Amino acid sequence: QVHLVESGGGLVQPGGSLRLSCTASGSFLSGANVMGWYSQAPEKSREMVARITPGSSTVYADSVKGRFTISRDNTENTVTASLQMNDLKSEDTAVYYCHFWDGQDYWGKGTLVTVSS
Repeated sequence: QVHLVESGGGLVQPGGSLRLSCTASGSFLSGANVMGWYSQAPEKSREMVARITPGSSTVYADSVKGRFTISRDNTENTVTASLQMNDLKSEDTAVYYCHFWDGQDYWGKGTLVTVSS
């Protein structure tokens, strides 16, 4: 079983920055999983924002390239994936979910990001 704890999120003005973090703990191999962030805006489906492999290879949605950066930190018992979000836009407003995959899918509870003046 994997437990995900998310932090970050909140209200920010357009052009501002936020940092989301997600720490995974539980029964898994720290070097054998993929972590990522997904967003879900009101009345829209959940979409991949960014993901990162154990070797720190990254994939980004086209809409966030050049603005968002995902990183990860592996310890013996935990893995933390952080999403640095810069130059935020109103269309980035959504609930952001942490995702962990090691052959099974695990989701965080979500954290709300609101970009508004």
